[in-house]
Amino acid sequence: MTTVEQAEKLVLAEVKDFGTETISFEQALGRALAEDIMADRDLPPFNRVTMDGIAINYKAIEDGITSFRIKATQAAGDTPVEIKSHDECIEIMTGAALPASVDTVIPYEHIEIKGGHVNLLNNDIKRGQNLHSKGADKRRGEVIISEGRIITPALINTIASVGKAQLLVKKLPKVVIVSSGDELVGIRQEPSSTQIRKSNSYAIQAVLNQHQINADLLHIPDDPEITREKIGHSLENYDVILMTGGISMGKFDYIPKTLEEVGVKAIFHKVSQRPGKPFWFGKHENGVLVFAFPGNPVATFMCLHRYFLAWLNASQKLPEKPAAYAVLRQNFTFKPDLQYFLQVKLRFTDEGKLLAEPVEGNGSGDFANLADTDAFMELPMERNEFKQGDAFRIWPFNHYWV
Repeated sequence: MTTVEQAEKLVLAEVKDFGTETISFEQALGRALAEDIMADRDLPPFNRVTMDGIAINYKAIEDGITSFRIKATQAAGDTPVEIKSHDECIEIMTGAALPASVDTVIPYEHIEIKGGHVNLLNNDIKRGQNLHSKGADKRRGEVIISEGRIITPALINTIASVGKAQLLVKKLPKVVIVSSGDELVGIRQEPSSTQIRKSNSYAIQAVLNQHQINADLLHIPDDPEITREKIGHSLENYDVILMTGGISMGKFDYIPKTLEEVGVKAIFHKVSQRPGKPFWFGKHENGVLVFAFPGNPVATFMCLHRYFLAWLNASQKLPEKPAAYAVLRQNFTFKPDLQYFLQVKLRFTDEGKLLAEPVEGNGSGDFANLADTDAFMELPMERNEFKQGDAFRIWPFNHYWV
């Protein structure tokens, strides 16, 4: 049986570059940047005032001048006003461009203004204080954001500041999510006493939406001919097929055989893990990848986060995320010789230690348990006893922790 480590390597060996596309920066949140962003001018583009107050020439302080006549008031965006003598000052606001004839800003808290004149209340003044010098952050033409980063609100701020209205980003794969089984009905339908509503597909779709992929949904009944037809159509129209259910050993689990018949070669089937042991992964001769997850909700959710998202991240040529670890808050025992993905609730201590509280549900079909947990903790298969205080890798799925 394939180990978790082997399965990960086999999945990542199928990383694919889907190319690039140009989009509006307003639509770029969460996408992978495929070009360097350059400063179109010095940043800041002028000597920028950082405190409300008055602007003077520091030579006045060296000459012992402590009283100044206000020549003008300058707001942010105004054309700079110059002084002609050292006993003059400009009343100036935060964000304004510093006039060339002055070099120091004294905040209102350190002055007294009466009848158009200013008296200093504090002699502790340093040349160039309260200024953000032109080009201090970046010079024109310098790289301010390197390619290969996820575009976040902070990056949008910088991108907008340099006037980059169109961005080159990595293309995302075209994905279809395929569910199967006659026991599944639509979310708006009333299930019979032996049926359940489809939920896995919507959960997968929601996770992909967080990664800016708008995946299509498709349901296949337990019919071999329809299964073949629908899978064949998906292989012609998508880059990736994510399947949930129908891959175990049941009499009506037609999918593994059908995948083989339509030219999808199995790379592995079954992984030594719980949940998600029946996980199937393969590749069609045209390059389309198939991730066939078990039908149990917890297993599907775990495999999606543990394998598919790692593949997606690598395909977008993003840096590998540093592994996250948490400390078990209590002892835990798991006997089978499988790699166990324990559902845990996370919290930080006052000292900054990340603790993981095991939350045991009723098996991989207990989807309600996912609502009360934050991550899967990956426990090594060569151990059965896991002690309080031991640290293990976690795979967060609660967006608060991602």
